[in-house]
Amino acid sequence: MKTKFAPLMAALAAAALFTGSACSSTDSSDEGAVDPNEKVELTYWTWTPNMDKVVAAWNAKNPNIQVTVNKQDGGDPAVTKLLTAIKAGSGAPDIMQAEYQKVPTLVSADALADISAEVGAIKDKYPAGAWSGVSLGSDAAYGVPQDSGPLMFFYRADVFEKNGIAAPKTWDDYAAAAEKIHKADAKQYLGTFSANDAGLFTGLAQQAGASWWGVNGDAWSVNINDAATQKVASYWGGLVEKGVIDNKPMYTPEWNAALNDGTQVGWVSAVWAPGVLDGSAKDTKGKWKAAPMPQWDAAAPKTGAWGGSATSVTTQSKHKKQATQFITWLNSDPESLKLLADTAFIYPASNDATSVLTTPPAFFADQADYYTIAGEASKQLSPFTYGPNVNVAYSAFNDAFAKAAESKKAAAFTESLATMQKTTVDDMKNSGFTVAG
Repeated sequence: MKTKFAPLMAALAAAALFTGSACSSTDSSDEGAVDPNEKVELTYWTWTPNMDKVVAAWNAKNPNIQVTVNKQDGGDPAVTKLLTAIKAGSGAPDIMQAEYQKVPTLVSADALADISAEVGAIKDKYPAGAWSGVSLGSDAAYGVPQDSGPLMFFYRADVFEKNGIAAPKTWDDYAAAAEKIHKADAKQYLGTFSANDAGLFTGLAQQAGASWWGVNGDAWSVNINDAATQKVASYWGGLVEKGVIDNKPMYTPEWNAALNDGTQVGWVSAVWAPGVLDGSAKDTKGKWKAAPMPQWDAAAPKTGAWGGSATSVTTQSKHKKQATQFITWLNSDPESLKLLADTAFIYPASNDATSVLTTPPAFFADQADYYTIAGEASKQLSPFTYGPNVNVAYSAFNDAFAKAAESKKAAAFTESLATMQKTTVDDMKNSGFTVAG
């Protein structure tokens, strides 16, 4: 398979990270026109709940292209399993759910097929920010966006009303609100800086205009320590140093209690936040509101993402065109979009998601415009390119920013970016990648 990533795949082989030859679908027998009478069976690895029920709707209407769902663990285990199959030359599925942050790793290992010729016509159905997750900044398409996690702001409306504060439209507004709330009640914080989930910080950097990796010809670029990310790190470090937001990690019993007892009265999160709040802050149901993200430039609203995945065709599939037909339906057909939302409980990446999401989440039952806000946020996603060693960069974030948050020094936040940059670049070079600059 000839792509602009070929030198990167060669570098991986040279580094002995992946040995043996990968089986590419570009030479398979289905490159010509699809025989409508040919009966094809496809396998689909996914961790999304109830995906078998979504796929059943396709199977009922497409007797000659039958898809079997094979439930997998998400995250690294799924990637490792697929790479093992690719290396062995057999055992890979036809279709793979892949987190956007894992797509570059899989592409570099020649595990995902470029289906841009087949799906180019539906590109405009997705926000540019979501499509960048499958294109890696090129004209290729290593899948179709499936679900997205656009960032939004969630806040206790009763606390804001008590303090005479409106939902923040800018990050300056957020800082002012955080200070006013904490001054009125020293036990209350508008939010926390959490160093245990780099995904949120990545989304915040994305909103500010960062794109941490890029491909320049035969080389990667790494720009974690750029001006946009420095601005984000300095901002949150300043709030922590000032003491107007907390510095405790998320997803701990202490954090859950803070949401429920009213000592944390805001959360910068993503469209899927209602499910978390429903489990962590049951006693506060009816008191929260969702709002658009605070902006760096209110005249040019942007947002980032926290989570999301694509549906891709693997290079081992012998039926690439049929597999592409299925994933096109899965992620763009109105019937499927509704099933993805109502049955699989994900937020579809398609621009048409708002047309099928007409009822707000139960935790926000009184906010009829919930998905209107989410839809606008999705369309405002800034493009962002991940790299082949996201895990290394995220691990470096956890280590460096945990120390920074504990120190409560703003300077330590921006200094942590230099650590992330160096760790990420060193790892890529040690793994055989060419890194520009």
